[in-house]
Amino acid sequence: MGECAYVLEMLGISKSFPGVRALDDVTLRVRPGSVHALMGENGAGKSTLMKCLFGIYRPDAGEIRIAGERVTLENSKAALDRGISMIHQELYPIPHRSVMENLWLGRYPTKGVGPLRFVDHARMRKDSAELFASLNVDIDPAVWVAELSVSKIQQMEIAKAVSYKARIIIMDEPTSSLTENEVAHLFSIIRRLRDEGVAIIYISHKMEEILDIADEVTIMRDGRLVGTYPAQELTTDLIIKRMVGRDLSHRFPPRENIPGEVVLKVEGLSSAEHHSFRNVSFELRQGEILGIGGLVGAKRTELVESLFGMRPIAAGKVFLRGEEIPVDTPIRAKRNRLALLTEERRSTGIFPMLSVRDNAVIANIDRYVRRSRLLDLKRADKDVRKSIESLRVKTPGPETHIQDLSGGNQQKVILARWLLTEPDILILDEPTRGIDVGAKYEIYAIIADLAKRGKSIIMISSEMPELLGMSDRILVMCEGRLTGVLDGKEATQERVMELATQFM
Repeated sequence: MGECAYVLEMLGISKSFPGVRALDDVTLRVRPGSVHALMGENGAGKSTLMKCLFGIYRPDAGEIRIAGERVTLENSKAALDRGISMIHQELYPIPHRSVMENLWLGRYPTKGVGPLRFVDHARMRKDSAELFASLNVDIDPAVWVAELSVSKIQQMEIAKAVSYKARIIIMDEPTSSLTENEVAHLFSIIRRLRDEGVAIIYISHKMEEILDIADEVTIMRDGRLVGTYPAQELTTDLIIKRMVGRDLSHRFPPRENIPGEVVLKVEGLSSAEHHSFRNVSFELRQGEILGIGGLVGAKRTELVESLFGMRPIAAGKVFLRGEEIPVDTPIRAKRNRLALLTEERRSTGIFPMLSVRDNAVIANIDRYVRRSRLLDLKRADKDVRKSIESLRVKTPGPETHIQDLSGGNQQKVILARWLLTEPDILILDEPTRGIDVGAKYEIYAIIADLAKRGKSIIMISSEMPELLGMSDRILVMCEGRLTGVLDGKEATQERVMELATQFM
């Protein structure tokens, strides 16, 4: 075995940011030809550790060894040169360039000699097609990335990581936007790569996935190593206990909300966009949690974004407390006391370079403007600190840049933003996507409390247990059509899936 028993050794890694010790003497060892899961609550340090490996951060202490050789990874290019590739949780493609240009960015094939060298587009397209064929991925290399779904972009990023012929591939929540069939396809790719000797570091909060795909599991908590274990020795309950340091005997909080009168009525709503939703009708009651289920491509996001005035409507009516209202702009939606927490936290949620305080108050900024037209920072800080405390956001303070927080804590700040607008109807699009079990429970408790206080909730979720565990009623969509409405107490996974696959 010797020094080559591990393709990767991260030994005694520590990393601090202002006011936060993100990593404290963490050791990670990964074997070649294995799937090594990395688990922990948001804020446990998983992403920070991987950013140290990928050259985004420089560790304050510790060392990194690749196949027994000590290395210094000063940037991402150095990591790629050492055979390390990373698929980030938040995807950053260049939308208005082609798929193949995104795949080979910075390493385009060229033709010609001397100064008269040009990008060889024919070869680039051929190489892209061969790469996709080898992975059984169905994407046109010439299409613009802006035309792809989130799941197709995820597949493109996986292909790009494979194209570097990496010995170590980091996958951070790779299935967060994939359907069940796409997850099965991804797992077949992972197993093939593992059989070829590639090491996969797999970050996920989905217990069933981890127990299915992983060989070993490393668990972190509060920036420290809890331990590394063979996957076959673990159970879901054991993983949760080691992740959070306590038992979570109930995945969902008790709900005491009592749905009342109808507050929102939608009649025959159809999108003005091609191949989107059509003829959707439903009612939302006061104090109700109305779940929306369906597979990727069901047009659930398009529906709620249209209700919030972000997308044009071709036909249909919307009534608020019996009075018809226009749904043409988000500003009007806010005035009608609607709020929308979007699906894509990074691209449509946070302002990464701004502080926690600025991100929290930005949707309700008029509340903090003095007569002098200057911001009342003292009042804003007071409200934000109260929100931070009530939502248990892990941050040194309101002045911290939101990009320095974990994904789960960023999500809590966005939720705080909309709660500060005091909405009557709160639309949540995948509110716990990429969030650990402990933070999920906290958000569930917030949702349950809001419903108990009479707020009306519309919640899109692709996680079946969440949809069944939190909804009073469930709307199910398939390819832009409403295919059924189920009572939450009587709904089953089988019935939801049956309605979600009722294709024309």
